[in-house]
Amino acid sequence: MAKTRGRGKPVRRRDKRGGLAGGRRKPCQHCRDKVEQVDYKDVASLRKFISEKGKIRSRRITGSCRRHQVQIARAVKRARELALLPYVNEGGRDDSPRRERGDRDR
Repeated sequence: MAKTRGRGKPVRRRDKRGGLAGGRRKPCQHCRDKVEQVDYKDVASLRKFISEKGKIRSRRITGSCRRHQVQIARAVKRARELALLPYVNEGGRDDSPRRERGDRDR
């Protein structure tokens, strides 16, 4: 009979993936503050939900519940339409220096 070297059960792949988060989701900021409707005029709070490139961040990153994430997306789009928020960042360029295919440092 072959020797068994382990702790008994093999570790599943999803159990290994735990990472730093530990499987616990962040509570929704709007639910915590008991906000019924996300306001499109509150530009300071909406900026937290937009990336450096100007994209709306996902629920996985922001920690918002589904209901408030839909309201955030609608509020960001409305604020963009009214020119309260930009569609892209200033200059329309990425902050990180990227090289194109033919560029070289000389």
